[in-house]
Amino acid sequence: MTTGSVDTYLAIGCGRCSLGGTPQCKVYKWQAELVALRGIALNAGLTEEVKWGQPTYTVDGKNVLIVTCFNDFASVNFFKGSLINDPQKLLVKSGPNSEASRLLKYTNLDQIIAQEDLIKNYMLQAVEIEQAGLKVASKPVSELELPEELTQILEQDPVFNKAFFSLSPSKQKGYIFHIAGAKQSATRASRIETCMPKILAGKGMMDR
Repeated sequence: MTTGSVDTYLAIGCGRCSLGGTPQCKVYKWQAELVALRGIALNAGLTEEVKWGQPTYTVDGKNVLIVTCFNDFASVNFFKGSLINDPQKLLVKSGPNSEASRLLKYTNLDQIIAQEDLIKNYMLQAVEIEQAGLKVASKPVSELELPEELTQILEQDPVFNKAFFSLSPSKQKGYIFHIAGAKQSATRASRIETCMPKILAGKGMMDR
């Protein structure tokens, strides 16, 4: 987790790659859209912080949403978006295995302007969800399909098996989703190898 100002983020990007501070940084491409989404979040009464290098908005110290961008769109990422009432089905999963988070995606400023009231409504819903302490029902690890490469090493290495299944369910899921997210088998195997020291140390992906 990193801290800083959103003004700095808008000026030089998230700082997580070598393109930060250059015209090739995707933050520059989506500057107008990010500024508009930031304004809506502030108008909704959320507290502005920077976490994970991204503009993050909280209530009572709890994470509610992130305003960010990818190569192809700017977005609002709601941490518990699956609980938001979304009759128009505008919210999309942030990834195929996402249980809680949901995104609103935008490819131009006019879309944001046209949906400003709706965006604010979703943000206010997200605040109410967090203040009410609502939780997203999580699928048990036993119901998840493990990547073949992970299953193989779990069967072959009893020490690794014990370490992996000694992790909390949320940490196990983090690794499963990270490994399964790679399209190529070689990449999945490489991710397992990279994660193995942390798993053997009893740490989750985000632990230091």
